[in-house]
Amino acid sequence: MQRKTKIWIIAVVGLLAFGGLLSLFEDKPDKAEAEPKTTTTPAKPAEKPSEAASKPSGIPSPDTTQTAALIRALRTVEPGLVAKEDRAVSRSRDVCSDIKGGKDDATVQKNARARFEGGTVPSLTDDQAAQIVTAVRSSFCS
Repeated sequence: MQRKTKIWIIAVVGLLAFGGLLSLFEDKPDKAEAEPKTTTTPAKPAEKPSEAASKPSGIPSPDTTQTAALIRALRTVEPGLVAKEDRAVSRSRDVCSDIKGGKDDATVQKNARARFEGGTVPSLTDDQAAQIVTAVRSSFCS
């Protein structure tokens, strides 16, 4: 009787150890995946850039002619500014928001520099930042 009990105990301990070993190789879900989502609104399909630009947001958006003028002006400041034209227009709209928001010229230029620096344009001078603001004002944000 004593021997059978020891065998059963060894078998149970062995199974528990084997299960523990297998659990080390189990994929555990990320915390974000494990938590249930609480939103009840259905997901919207991705908007096309033209649809997003046509929605009123309070920030002026350049039309086709104004966009072409803006891109030309930004390209003369630094060609890398318009490597992605949609991004350049979006950043220009943010500059326009600063202008329309009544921020002083130094702040508008500082923010424009921060928005356009990086990636294809690692650094901009103060003069280039001023030229960006001028390009935004003269093309669509008057």
